[in-house]
Amino acid sequence: MIAEAGHYALILALALALIQSTVPVAGAKLRDVALMNVARSTAMAQFMFAGLSFLALTTLYVTSDFSVANVFQNSHSAKPLLYKITGVWGNHEGSMLLWVAILAFFGALVASFGNNLPLSLRALVLAVQGWIAAAFYLFILATSNPFTRMAQAPLEGRDLNPVLQDIGLAVHPPMLYLGYVGFSVAFSFAVAALIEGRIDAAWARWVRPWTLVAWIFLTLGIAMGSYWAYYELGWGGWWFWDPVENASLMPWLSGTALLHSAIVMEKRNALKVWTILLAILTFSLSLLGTFLVRSGVLTSVHAFATDPSRGVFILVILCLFIGGSLTLYLWRASSLKQGGLFAPISREGALVLNNLFLTTACATVFVGTLYPLALEMLTGDKISVGAPFFNLTFGPLFVPLLIAVPFGPMLAWKRGDIRGVAQRLLAAGVAALLTIAMVWAWTTGGAALAPLAIGLAVFVVLGAIIDIAERIMLFRLPLAVSLRRAVGLPRAAWGTAFAHAGLGIALIGIVCETTWNTEYIGTLKPNDVAKLAGYELTLKEVTQRQGPNFRESIARFRITRGGDEIGEMVPSKRNFSARQMATTEAALLSRGASQLYISLGDDTTDGAVAVRMYHKPLVLMIWWGPVLMALGGVFSLSDRRLRVGAPKPAKASRALQAAE
Repeated sequence: MIAEAGHYALILALALALIQSTVPVAGAKLRDVALMNVARSTAMAQFMFAGLSFLALTTLYVTSDFSVANVFQNSHSAKPLLYKITGVWGNHEGSMLLWVAILAFFGALVASFGNNLPLSLRALVLAVQGWIAAAFYLFILATSNPFTRMAQAPLEGRDLNPVLQDIGLAVHPPMLYLGYVGFSVAFSFAVAALIEGRIDAAWARWVRPWTLVAWIFLTLGIAMGSYWAYYELGWGGWWFWDPVENASLMPWLSGTALLHSAIVMEKRNALKVWTILLAILTFSLSLLGTFLVRSGVLTSVHAFATDPSRGVFILVILCLFIGGSLTLYLWRASSLKQGGLFAPISREGALVLNNLFLTTACATVFVGTLYPLALEMLTGDKISVGAPFFNLTFGPLFVPLLIAVPFGPMLAWKRGDIRGVAQRLLAAGVAALLTIAMVWAWTTGGAALAPLAIGLAVFVVLGAIIDIAERIMLFRLPLAVSLRRAVGLPRAAWGTAFAHAGLGIALIGIVCETTWNTEYIGTLKPNDVAKLAGYELTLKEVTQRQGPNFRESIARFRITRGGDEIGEMVPSKRNFSARQMATTEAALLSRGASQLYISLGDDTTDGAVAVRMYHKPLVLMIWWGPVLMALGGVFSLSDRRLRVGAPKPAKASRALQAAE
């Protein structure tokens, strides 16, 4: 009964989405207030039914109802409760239901908090959200119904992919989807503004918080996915340039450019055409990521779908929304007024430069990701585009971008003084040069450019600190006055500083881990000692343990350095009988920002166990950086100017609109 109720709720959500996608458009055309207000009520009701449908599927997983094919294929009665819940989105059908539930959630948020929007704009934004939702409801009901019953209920399920039975799965996909789907709001605002033919600074003020929310969640989702792959897959890497990883990176790059472009549009009423295009492209890249993962064109731990009909359906959705929105853009863009002018050396100019490098980097990832797929489709030849291509194309684009990052916030609007900013950043430049010299002197081996990259990262971090110091006039006013100025600074200024500093911190971690990572691969017996980066790792014992739905082989290592015991590391290897699969549970020991990493391989015939050990210097900074960037986004989102939003129209203006 629960499955049928969930299915029926999904059908009702589709019906509401169809109403939401048509009636408000007619209302906006006829200037009928009642019809335009239909968008708000249907968006709220649609979210309620989508939420009920998702809750129904979750209940089926928790109660292990194996009469439902989706539950049978992806769950097991002995699985821990946490993984029963997270298993809901650990498969194609469930993950698509989560996708549309989050889409409905964002639509309900716009309906709830969009009271300061012009009524016609809100109606059109929610109508576009309804178009997207209706397309994906149809996709789920036609090709990916998660509530399909089996003719005869099995006694036990097949279990979830063991690799996905991890706490990281409870966090990574929902955050990633909140980012992907969150950009649909910016897309809807862009399409609605193009339909109305009215785009101004107020539009940028309205769209920026929604873009910021999506960017925060996508940043955290990518970071969480990277860390999950690092400790769960047992290979010791944190980024592989996998096409599915790239599918999340592309909208992040485009979304970052959109955020900066929206700032220029809000402050200077400029870059209108470019901002609208970025809003369309960012969500289009999110849809492209959905296609890559769900179509079956890729084989990956992320990719669930293998049915070609699903790929064709999503491809049609992709063509309709991307092609339709770009066609509308081409039709309307020429009629948009560009707004304020500015000098090349200005804050606007710095943000344009930022956009140029970000979008070019996004384009290189796009080409590197899709070219092998296109070539295979056209010629049948299979090629692999891996890390060397991306490192040689993506990396150099970020060098000038990072050099420019500290300058941007310190330049004035409209016309800036590059010499004055350079003088204020002189201390950061000197510190960066000293860092390069010290790293060069203290390290041996590794890439010759690594010290330069670390120096550049230090320049970015110190540039963010100097920006705040200049704003509060540190050391030029009494300390108490500077502290009061710091408290009174707009939170967006703190957010910018945190985000830029997080970028530098992540770069330090990336360079140190990739350049000075040390490795030990071999076999050990109990009481054998492996030496790694000054540490002694002694295998004490290997034991067996029965888990709830797996058999586990556990190794215990004593870690010492210079004769002093530091701690114990316990890696393991799990065998899941239901799926006939094994997973590696790596052991991590943090020493400051650095880590020791141990993963187990297979046992040998002579009683030894294969091990893979790493010492990863400053590796944690790779993820501290994105967390700091997301924190900066939260600070910016809490800025009163964004919370207040654009001012409501004056009474006279509202009366004029009503008369029209």
